[in-house]
Amino acid sequence: MSNSRIEQIIEEIEDYIDTCKGPLLGSGDKLIVDRGKLEELLRELRMKTPEEIKRYQKVLANKDAILADAQKKAQAIVAQANIQNQEMVNEHEIMQQAYEQANQVIDTATQQAQEILNNATRDANEIRLGAIQYTDEQLAALQGMVQRMVETSNTRYQAMMNNFQDFYDELTSNRAELAPQPPAAPEETQEPQS
Repeated sequence: MSNSRIEQIIEEIEDYIDTCKGPLLGSGDKLIVDRGKLEELLRELRMKTPEEIKRYQKVLANKDAILADAQKKAQAIVAQANIQNQEMVNEHEIMQQAYEQANQVIDTATQQAQEILNNATRDANEIRLGAIQYTDEQLAALQGMVQRMVETSNTRYQAMMNNFQDFYDELTSNRAELAPQPPAAPEETQEPQS
């Protein structure tokens, strides 16, 4: 932003004072100035001051209006943010309730599933034990039947083997009776040769 005309005039006065010379003798704080030049600068300063003040007042008024508008917009943004925040809080509460309900449903389903599993396991164990007991009973009955068959078969087999042995012995005896006895061979003596 460029300097105002008032500031420029003040700078010109300061520059002018710097160019003025002091008296040859006397205090160093005194200067010799061109009265006409200084009055001209001061006159212009007086004329520009009301103009600059009005311009500044206008800028300040505009600034107030801009600030008021900005404040209004900021309040609208804050209000909107509060509404959105409240909506988010409401959504969060709804989500939290939904999450809690979902957890309850999951817990209930898990308990029911565990109960069903426990019942199924118990039933399966009872069926398995019943099946084992039934199978053992059937195997015991079959074992008894096989044992009786073995005992009966052994008895019959022994009787049959005894019959075969008797028959064999009789055949051997009959053959022995039928076969002629070979004559006994005479013993020959050999003389030693000389």
